[in-house]
Amino acid sequence: MTTKHNVSPLPTLLALALTGLLAWYAGKSLSPPGAFSIPFNGERALRDVARQVAFGPRTPGSAAHAQVVAWIRDQAEGAGWRVRVEEAEIAGHRVQNVVLYRDPNPPALILGAHYDTRPRADHDPDPERRDEPVPGANDGASGVAVLLELARTLPEGIPPTWLVFFDAEDSGNLPGWDWILGSRAFVRTLVSPPQAVVIVDMVGDADLDIYYEQNSDPNLNAQIWEQAAALGYERFFIAAPKYRLLDDHTPFLQVGIPATDIIDFDYPYWHTTADTPDKVSAESLDAVGKTLWAWVMAQAVRP
Repeated sequence: MTTKHNVSPLPTLLALALTGLLAWYAGKSLSPPGAFSIPFNGERALRDVARQVAFGPRTPGSAAHAQVVAWIRDQAEGAGWRVRVEEAEIAGHRVQNVVLYRDPNPPALILGAHYDTRPRADHDPDPERRDEPVPGANDGASGVAVLLELARTLPEGIPPTWLVFFDAEDSGNLPGWDWILGSRAFVRTLVSPPQAVVIVDMVGDADLDIYYEQNSDPNLNAQIWEQAAALGYERFFIAAPKYRLLDDHTPFLQVGIPATDIIDFDYPYWHTTADTPDKVSAESLDAVGKTLWAWVMAQAVRP
């Protein structure tokens, strides 16, 4: 991650439709949708963060990088998703994007996160540690964990959705590298544009404050932040602009696809050796995951 049309509040009819959809899924009587009715499990997502960090830094070309690709495939297939690994050459590097899908049709929605970690902790306060790799608990593993838990809990019957794990996002400003290589390669081969793309990056911070990212599509921002508010997560999703970032949403925006970046860039351990699982909170993962779960479900009834 690097330095790195507006809508009105959720219409009453849409809220009622979402209520019915959630009730249909849960098999319960109609009641206002709330976080209690959403099966996303932040504790399980936190365990997925720890598992990734246990592999070691997932720098491109490393053994841990190969292990996390195999692990994502195993977790996804166990949850009933089809998986393909898309390999590409870009800027002199081989990248591997992992694509999860159920429906053979082109995606209406893409949710993405990067799974690689930065090879150098160049923001570490200790100069002697700046050549060490970043553990990547929040910067990498948190987004992957949210996507995997969505894979386990999203029901059949939603709009065609791909969950994409991007490679080589986090090596920019290092010799021979650039930022967001995986998503750039992915967009070049995308045949049919989705209606919306949502990137989750650095969403596990125990002190979570997610502002509007200023390059992101304002309509998507409004929808997702309003969904968060409807679930009681206003303290995490702050409806005000702050940073303007280059991230995996950028290549989609550059070809005219609406995309947004859900990111808490106020993270003091960014690109340091202290980006470890103890800085990540199940509550934060739960808030982001449940918001996205409900937002995806709402797309099934959105006009």
